[in-house]
Amino acid sequence: MDLEGYTKNMLYKKVAKEEIIEKLVELIREFKGYDQNLAERWADAIIQESETTLDVKNYFARYERSGVKIGDIGVGSRGLGDFYVHSKIGEIIGKTSAIIDSKDMDDSGVVKIDKSKDPSCYIVVSVDGIHSRLSDFPFLSGFHVTKATLRDIYVMGARPVALLSDIHVADDGDVSKIFEHIAGISSVSKVMDVPLITGSTLRIGGDMVIGDRMTGCVGAVGVANYLTARSYSSPGDVILMSEGSGGGTISTTALYYGEEDVVSETLNVRFLTAADSLIKSDLIKKIHTMTDVTNGGLRGDLNEISKTAKIKLIFYEDKVRSLVNKKVLDMLNRHEIDYLGVSLDSLLVICPPEMVNDIKDVLKSKNVRIEEIGHVEEGTGVEMVEDGINKKFEPKFRESAYTPIKKVVGEVKPANFEDM
Repeated sequence: MDLEGYTKNMLYKKVAKEEIIEKLVELIREFKGYDQNLAERWADAIIQESETTLDVKNYFARYERSGVKIGDIGVGSRGLGDFYVHSKIGEIIGKTSAIIDSKDMDDSGVVKIDKSKDPSCYIVVSVDGIHSRLSDFPFLSGFHVTKATLRDIYVMGARPVALLSDIHVADDGDVSKIFEHIAGISSVSKVMDVPLITGSTLRIGGDMVIGDRMTGCVGAVGVANYLTARSYSSPGDVILMSEGSGGGTISTTALYYGEEDVVSETLNVRFLTAADSLIKSDLIKKIHTMTDVTNGGLRGDLNEISKTAKIKLIFYEDKVRSLVNKKVLDMLNRHEIDYLGVSLDSLLVICPPEMVNDIKDVLKSKNVRIEEIGHVEEGTGVEMVEDGINKKFEPKFRESAYTPIKKVVGEVKPANFEDM
């Protein structure tokens, strides 16, 4: 719990200082086990720091409040709201010298390092945050965030060469969380032979946050000679998708719905070995686009590709369904979770038709199944063919609600979204 945020909220509401101190002391004693005297000293210090910084005038230390809350607009929820905020981030950064940057809404950023060489040499960089609901499961959070950041490198057509990590644990967290999390990262690192070479460990909010919440990220750096960006897709291409059993999202669903046996289905690196095998083959030179079915599931990814490449994508629902791990799909169906709106950890390849059989052969050699699920046409938007009927296919305001609390929050766009 953020004691500073809690205190400032009470001060904004003009709650009496004595009442704030009383509540702070109760919280501090509950979490810390301190005696009354020490808890009161903590509370006094928190009040002092909070009051002092409640209305800072320094231009560089303050910020203009928009009145829009992170949760209300859907940041981190991998839907329309999240995509909108990401587009604004790209606008703030502005034009850069990069080949691919934030404005492209792609999986990773890319810079060219030697323009005189042929083929060109590119540096590809990605970063992914720990799944917010895997804080209590540090090995899983490390394993899945590492898979995620390596996916983002591979789908740009790059070979990952290094990993970095950043871990933040709240003041009352057990130090073993750090070690378990690193073990999760290292397990993927060693299997894929991509070293974890640097990192940082900090506390969330320093002394001001009580509890044991953990967050952070893992980043990766890769090198490439040929890129497979989203913008390279073109009419006439076909869409291939590999089998998927999910990652952090599916693990989270399994844990919070009490279906722990499903977690083991996610503990694999099939996506990474599949993408790695394509990059090591000459096929990578002719593949137009690779991406991972993650952010908001197919609903999010296909629509982002359509916008970026200015194309229309059509796919067949039954073909996609056949590629989802049966145990995972059954769980999603039991809890009425739309499988098309969650991360499936599937590889999506968009390429010319004549490449399909060669791609299948390469992945078959790695025991990874991949099938054609659709095609690309001129136009805009995405259509799903279900029972022979073409239906408009769009992302929801948030990704599919995959935990009990997410079902309460919902997926529907707020009535005041345009105002926000």
